[in-house]
Parts: sequence; structure tokens; C-alpha cells
Amino acid sequence: MISYIAKQNGELKKVESLDQATWVNVYPPFEHGELDALSTKMDIPLDFITDSLDVDERSRFEKEDSSTLILINSPILNEEGKDSEAIYITVPIGIILTAGHIVTVSSAENPVLDKFYESRVKNFDPADKNMFVLQIFEQNVYRFLECLKKLNLKRNLIEQELYNSSRSAELQQLLRIEKSLVYFVSSLSTNELLKMKIKRTDLLRIGNEEPYADLFEDIIIDNSQALEMSNVYTNILSGTMEAYASIISNNLNVIIHRLTIVTIILLVPSMVAGFYGMNLDYLPFKSFKLAFPLIILISIVLGFGVVYYFSRKK
Repeated sequence: MISYIAKQNGELKKVESLDQATWVNVYPPFEHGELDALSTKMDIPLDFITDSLDVDERSRFEKEDSSTLILINSPILNEEGKDSEAIYITVPIGIILTAGHIVTVSSAENPVLDKFYESRVKNFDPADKNMFVLQIFEQNVYRFLECLKKLNLKRNLIEQELYNSSRSAELQQLLRIEKSLVYFVSSLSTNELLKMKIKRTDLLRIGNEEPYADLFEDIIIDNSQALEMSNVYTNILSGTMEAYASIISNNLNVIIHRLTIVTIILLVPSMVAGFYGMNLDYLPFKSFKLAFPLIILISIVLGFGVVYYFSRKK
């Protein structure tokens, strides 16, 4: 789906043609040949668009003729929802800068771009391309921080359930969170390297413009903070999973230990009953009238004797 967008009379509106637009937003589904037509119409390399749709692409920038591609990874909710998959995954957002337009490309509807599309970002004007790029960087970092807080809250809730549990379902949920954090650490690391390289090469040509440079510096700091949080949460989660795996194993050992003691206690009376169940002539108390209650009494006494023995041994 290709949307042509422009800001008219202070409001963001969809327009019908490329000539009226300043921002072109691209995401699936596409009609046959639609991407080729867009590439030809805007005179941008087709691989700039296709690379942006590849979920395995790493953060980077590339220049060719009059077009510049910036790829930055962004977190989205994993729609598969399988118990074995990560809660969040990261996909690239492609930002293509041309002489008169800015093109954003994503392999799925992205919450970061949706904020711009729904006019939820202050002072947003797609005609100011450099500010638009910086605002995408900024909102992307905020999205990472928001997802990290949700994952940490979910981890705390699972830990409370797991504390007195012997089930593995909670550990599977923690594993999903850990997989999400692995995606975040990898993406935030490459995003940070990309931003540092953009700053060093002055790709956006904002080095002499103090408001832009200050904003970019703040974005790099926020990205570093998000990366540090991801590393801390990953380390905490790894230690937590190991600790609770040991707790679950210990709980099972305690249960098995108790069942073993109960089995031994019941085994002694069962042995007595088993002996007197034999069809032999020389069994003690064979002719005694109170043999049955006496044998029951002996079994009970032996059972309590075993209980007393185990209680002394703790």
C-alpha cells in the first residue's frame, strides 16, 4: 500500500498524486508491479525499497545518485503469538531521502510511523526532511523504551506467579521475554552504530544547525540508555531463569522426598499384612481368637515407629 501525504493548512492529509505529496509511506500489501512503478516514478533504486522490506536487514545507510537510504530497526509486536516465539521482534524502517520527497518503507504497519500518520508527534512537518528523520529516530527510541517497560512489568508478574509454582509454563513465558530482549539488544546496538556514523559523516548536514545537532545528541543518549536497559534486563532475566529453574527442581525434589517417606511408612504395615496373607501352617497367632486385631495393632505400631524414626532424623 502506497500513501501520498502532505501537510495542508496545518493538517496532515492524504493526497492523490506524488506531485502534491512531501511524504510517501509504503507498506504491504502491494499490487503487482507497484514497487517497480514507484521506483521508476521517483527515480530511486528498487533495491532501496526491497531492502527495507527484508526483516533481516541490519541498520545502515547508503547513497546512490541523488537518493539516500537510511535503515533503522524498530520493535513491533510479534503477530504469530506462538508460545515458543518472542513477544516482540524488530523489523527495519527504510527512510529514503530524495530531492523533493521523503519515503518511508516498512514490512508491516509500524507503531512508530503510525504516530506520524495520526498526527501524534508535535511540530511534525514532512516537508522538513532532516527534522522528520530525527523525529523518526526519536520516536523509535521511545518505542523501544516503552516495550522494555512492558517486558519488565510482564517479567515481574510472571516471577510472582513462578515463586510458588512447579510448572514450566511461566519459564516458557520468561524465555519469550528473553528472546525479545535479544532482538532489542542486537537492534539497539546496530542503531547506535548507525547514528554515530551519521553524526560522524554529517550525512544529514545538520552539524552547523544547533537545534538539530542538540536533538540528535539527545537521541543518541536515549538510544544508549535503552541499550543499557536491555542489557540489564537480559542479565537479570538470565539469572532469574536459572534461579527459578533450580527452585522448581528443588520443589519437585521435596515432593518426591515426601512421597518416598509416605511409601516407606505404608510399606511396613503392608509387609506384615503380606506375611499373614500366606497360606502356611506355622504362622504365629494362627489359633488365637484376637489374632486379626492384634496383627492390625502391630502394623499400626510399626507404622508409627517408622514415622517416629523419620521425625527424629528430620
